[in-house]
Amino acid sequence: MQKYKYLLFFLDLHKLIIMNKTFTMIKPEAVEKNLTGEILQKICQKGFNVIALKKTKLSVSQAKKFYDVHNERPFFNELIEYITSGPIIAIILEKDNAVLDFRNLIGSTDPNEAEEGTIRKMFAESKSKNAIHGSDSNENANIECDFFFSKTERF
Repeated sequence: MQKYKYLLFFLDLHKLIIMNKTFTMIKPEAVEKNLTGEILQKICQKGFNVIALKKTKLSVSQAKKFYDVHNERPFFNELIEYITSGPIIAIILEKDNAVLDFRNLIGSTDPNEAEEGTIRKMFAESKSKNAIHGSDSNENANIECDFFFSKTERF
């Protein structure tokens, strides 16, 4: 029974560690407009720590794999064309309650509906060109972090 107690402790600890990370991506139009520094500054001012960051350009096949969850939606092909149109900045962030706090920081997908002071209200062009991506769950944060970063790229 004692060994199970330790196993449960480590599983709970693992869940806590997972819940403290999230993934974000600064999207092509924001990178093209040179907004990366301003967006990163806003993120860091809210207490997030950057533990991995890289500039990259997704291929069509990578983009289709990353956005596979949307493959049946009518906007899928436009999304793939858009996200592959230029470089993105992929980032893993760390903070207590990272996913929810980051979703609050970026605001609504539609910048017209986003609250004042959110990243999308400040930097997004439209609902489809909304400047930044944020993981919507702890599970997806882990999947998305692993999609872009190996374990040796995280600090």
